[in-house]
Amino acid sequence: MFGLALKSVEKFTGSRKLEKVIIHDAILYHGDSREIVPILQPVDAVLTDPPYGIGEAKKKNKSRSKLAESKDYGTDSWDDEPAPEWLMLLLREKSRWQVIFGGNYYKVPPSSCWLVWDKKNGQNDFADCELAWTNFPKAARLKRWMWHGMLRDGGGDRGDHPTQKPVKVMEWALTLIPEPHNTILDPFMGSGTIGVACANLGRTYIGIERVRKYFDVSCKRIEDAYRQQRMFA
Repeated sequence: MFGLALKSVEKFTGSRKLEKVIIHDAILYHGDSREIVPILQPVDAVLTDPPYGIGEAKKKNKSRSKLAESKDYGTDSWDDEPAPEWLMLLLREKSRWQVIFGGNYYKVPPSSCWLVWDKKNGQNDFADCELAWTNFPKAARLKRWMWHGMLRDGGGDRGDHPTQKPVKVMEWALTLIPEPHNTILDPFMGSGTIGVACANLGRTYIGIERVRKYFDVSCKRIEDAYRQQRMFA
């Protein structure tokens, strides 16, 4: 199925069929995180960008006609509501460290270390920055990385998902996680950006995505990341 996949298997969890694909150090599940996370072993860290419940999957990107790029991603239901509170609490129990992008949409404990991504995106109806809650015992951190339509620092980040983040921003977040942080769980994988960042920095990655089209995109992007590493090696 995928050139670097070691194996892919299917089994049942609850009432749903679960697909598991392993690509080098990445373990990818096509299924519902509400069913998969409870059966996973603890990990070093959670780094994820969960749904905020703001309806971003309802053709909002296409309606932003002022942007240089206004791709139509269709209408989906994955952002109709935020992840349930019990699942977010479970993620904190399953890991020593957590980075939750969009943490300002959730009930989280006080933190001295919020991560701030300044998108340098000028005048539009997107937020000027995005916030990630962490439980790190350090001061807040800021990264400036332009993400304004087709004007993007670094290049190379395709628009595969309406709320896709830059790989470099996720790599930055990874480097801030205190040790140990060898195994990273991302229960809301989307288009696999965090998985690509983990591949680039040598972290073991566990990703979960319930939307088939985005699961396939994630597998392709993560496979490509490992293939590039092998080419340069």
